[in-house]
Amino acid sequence: MADRFAARAALLLLPLAGLAVLVSCGRMPGISHAAPADGGPPAPAPPSSSAPSLAKLDPCTLLSPQDRSSAGLTGQGKPKTIGEARACDWTVPSTFGVTVTLDETNGLANLDLSDGKRTRKDVGSHQAFQVSGSRGTCAVLLDVGGAQSVQVDVNNANFADSALACSRAGDVAGLLEPKLP
Repeated sequence: MADRFAARAALLLLPLAGLAVLVSCGRMPGISHAAPADGGPPAPAPPSSSAPSLAKLDPCTLLSPQDRSSAGLTGQGKPKTIGEARACDWTVPSTFGVTVTLDETNGLANLDLSDGKRTRKDVGSHQAFQVSGSRGTCAVLLDVGGAQSVQVDVNNANFADSALACSRAGDVAGLLEPKLP
């Protein structure tokens, strides 16, 4: 009985461990900030007192109950902090997990996009990058202007099917994008 409980607990924690690895793709790099010639991130906008701000947003309320249902998320998100950024985690046990991070200090130009396959895209009116990782992970990183970004990270519980993870990340990004500055 204890072994079965431990196995279930491990299955529930695997998506969170994978998300922690994936979220690191959107963190500030320790080695290089150079933008690649093949469509790297845009240069950050100059600081401005009128720049839109993420400060008034709560990452756990960016997805309404209807949005969560549409994205296949069955419960409330759990607030957390990643570095200095505010984030929210949703986990669908034995299926997938989503983390939405509001980063008020790192625009796309400051994020390390070197791991995984990077694709430039637009999500609504926001410029974004999709970064497809290996082992069932994907992130959609949205430029909010200045030194700010919103990161949607998805990790499949079975650590497979990165295309499905990217589809899920794109769906979540599309649902929350209209609420961004």
